[in-house]
Formats: sequence, C-alpha cells, structure tokens
Amino acid sequence: MLFVCYPKCSTCKKARKWLEENGIAFDERDIKEENPTRKELVKWHKESGLPLRRFFNTSGMLYRELQLKDKLPNMTEDEMYDLLASDGMLVKRPLLIKDDAVLVGFKQGEWETLK
Repeated sequence: MLFVCYPKCSTCKKARKWLEENGIAFDERDIKEENPTRKELVKWHKESGLPLRRFFNTSGMLYRELQLKDKLPNMTEDEMYDLLASDGMLVKRPLLIKDDAVLVGFKQGEWETLK
C-alpha cells in the first residue's frame, strides 16, 4: 500500500497512527517532496470512483490563493489534472493507494474496510 501524505499535516499524522495501530504495512511518500504525476492522478481518480474535484485540497492556502473555488467549475478535466500535478499542496491528503482501492482524505469508517 502507498500512503501519500504531508508529514506536517495533523490529519496525515492521525491516518499514519491509525495504520500503524492496525498493523497495516505501507510505503510512505511525502506529497511535497514527490508530487503525484499526471499519469498517477488520472489512474487514481479512475480507480477511486470519486469526482475529480474531491482530489483538491480545498482547505489549503494555495487553493485559496489561486481562487480555485471559482475557477474549478469552468475547468476541463485535463486542466484539473495538470493543475494537481503542478503542486502537491493542491492535492487532498492523505491518499491511500491499494491494489483495488484509492482512498482520499482520512475518514476512519472508510479506512476500516482495509482490515
């Protein structure tokens, strides 16, 4: 399993702790150091079954600075993928990538299905 996170993020810290407490093995990747590629984002989006907008970190400073709340509704999927791939701080985290599932954000109830 791949755990994509921002180590300073409190939600990511909770998610990591939950994984460790539940004995779930994972490889960790710092989203700021190694941003997801466009190809990865396309694959993860399709596997997640979620709307692409859910992959945006709507509470982040960069999201607000770029005024994406107003811009996203008028953007194409290609433009959104390019934007997400341009800076890891735009991507909602943590991401948990498993062979058959992609979880975006930490909702313990959803993550319970991994056990």
